[in-house]
Amino acid sequence: MIRHIVLFRLKDARPHKVEAAAQMLRSMKGKIEGLLELEVGTDFLGSERSYHLALTCTFDSEEHFKAYVDHPVHKPVKAYMHAVRESSVSCDYHI
Repeated sequence: MIRHIVLFRLKDARPHKVEAAAQMLRSMKGKIEGLLELEVGTDFLGSERSYHLALTCTFDSEEHFKAYVDHPVHKPVKAYMHAVRESSVSCDYHI
């Protein structure tokens, strides 16, 4: 199995903008083959080192993770997040 974690720092961190981005990420849940779990969390601490959103996904195989990258459900979400993010970091690993 594969775990995919992405942290997003948004250009506009007003609560309604953070929630809109969180909902966009959540919109993929249950729509991509091999995506077993999808969790989105919003930061409550607000420290200078905090990121605003965390996306955690679990895939059943490396093949399904690779298919996710260009999946038609993921593409508009990815484009939206690229437009609203200031920065992001990720980590992908086998579990």
